Amino acid sequence: MTEATGQDAGASEASRCGFVALIGAPNSGKSTLINALVGAKVAIVTHKAQTTRGPVLGIALAGESQIILVDTPGIFQPKRRLDRAMSMAAWTRAGEADLVALVIDAERGLDQALELVFANLAETKRPIIAVLNKIDLVARPELLHLAADLSTRHAFAETFMISALTGDGVPDLKSYLARTVPRGPWLYPEDQLTDAPLRQAAAEITREKLFLRLHDELPYSLTVETADWKELKDGSVRIEQTIYVMRDSQKKIVLGAKGATIKAISMAAREDIAEMVGAPVHLFLFVKVRERWGEDPERFREMGLDYPKE
Repeated sequence: MTEATGQDAGASEASRCGFVALIGAPNSGKSTLINALVGAKVAIVTHKAQTTRGPVLGIALAGESQIILVDTPGIFQPKRRLDRAMSMAAWTRAGEADLVALVIDAERGLDQALELVFANLAETKRPIIAVLNKIDLVARPELLHLAADLSTRHAFAETFMISALTGDGVPDLKSYLARTVPRGPWLYPEDQLTDAPLRQAAAEITREKLFLRLHDELPYSLTVETADWKELKDGSVRIEQTIYVMRDSQKKIVLGAKGATIKAISMAAREDIAEMVGAPVHLFLFVKVRERWGEDPERFREMGLDYPKE
């Protein structure tokens, strides 16, 4: 994990600081929970599974504690090289963290998607807590039954019932993390919310808008990179981004009839990026075909992933 150095913030005898890795099956609400705990949007969120590709850090404060939350890709049976890299990243970050939180979609329950997680959970030599998410969608008796079943699968240090979307139960979870992370100085400045560079964060925002706008499997066949970033004299920012797709037919879908789709995506992304940087943004999107971008080591590095050799 990357970490800042030389920071004196929170360097008192009572200060605490540690890494908490959030793992789980795809679409269990890890990114929404990260944002809820941080109190700001640091991870992109869509209704589609496997939105998160590379690990994202969210930095939450609670009293004397700095909680460094690691949003990992959802764990699923890999089919492609990118899938394998995402799965590797999730388990690697779990093994490096001070504490692991297994986030479970309470509405889905202990379904087949979780079996792959449970199969490898014992190998994670870290304290693990269970977080039943989306409790606003499940009746209380069912939740209690689910918690009982969960206790038979692993000896969790604690079990929490929350709704990351409504905020129910999130303060209790945050308080627990704050008093559980190790004693030590903070690793990041008090006002820092994530370790993601602005260029990378801006690319993720555009990718979120693509996921929300496009249908079927197309979002999984594209990636976004910030090619150019210039701060202009009038205080605004000029950004150029490249959307890579695998086929020319996909390029046509991203562009849309008379460029309508790419225009709508650009407008939505520009608004969020401007809010993030606190300045007007001029966003220019370009779509390029790169048939095997999913096999390109450079693309993996851009996403913060190791490139699987096999």
